[in-house]
Amino acid sequence: MPIRINLLAEALEEEDLRRRDPVKRAIYVGVLLAVLALVWWSSTLVEYMLTRSGYNQIQSEISSRTNEYSVVQISQKKINDTQNRLEALHKYNAARFLQGNLLNALQHIYVPNVQMVRLRLDQIYTPNAGVAAKTNSFGIVAGHPATSTERKLLTLEARDFSSSPGEQVNTFKNNLAVQAYFSTNLSATNGLRLSSLSPTQISPDIKPYVIFSVECRFIDKTP
Repeated sequence: MPIRINLLAEALEEEDLRRRDPVKRAIYVGVLLAVLALVWWSSTLVEYMLTRSGYNQIQSEISSRTNEYSVVQISQKKINDTQNRLEALHKYNAARFLQGNLLNALQHIYVPNVQMVRLRLDQIYTPNAGVAAKTNSFGIVAGHPATSTERKLLTLEARDFSSSPGEQVNTFKNNLAVQAYFSTNLSATNGLRLSSLSPTQISPDIKPYVIFSVECRFIDKTP
């Protein structure tokens, strides 16, 4: 039987050992991992850049919307202020004191031997501070705008020429109290009172008389 001798067996074995060298394998694996890491990092970077671009766009839109919202809020505040002023003017117009109605009521007051000689109307306006809306744990507490309270005092001065000067003073006062305009608009507390009564005045030209004054205090109004 012939014997075969492979003279390259040793070289082939060494080559096979080199191919199976774990260091080479580690290098190959390391290179492969590095390539994979580079690919992953590149894809992550691209994704980050796209996300960042989208984020910047969203931020820009939010900023734009915020500016628009601020403009809307300012405009809404101006509208509310204007509406509040208009409502206050309407209330004031509805509640304002009309002197024509007063004079019309006075001409229906007639008492024999009593002559009205003077009237004076004092109108005083007292400002009331407004209250701003507040927010607490329960929500928004509505405020109210500034207002003013109108106080009116009418002083009537008259002369009583009756046969017994002064006897018609109470009659005049009572006629005022029952007249529809005054009974509706005078204050329930001290709405009508005699503020002064002079002694009998004697003059050679006219009958004896007394001068008296009646104060009419109207109901305070806050439009």
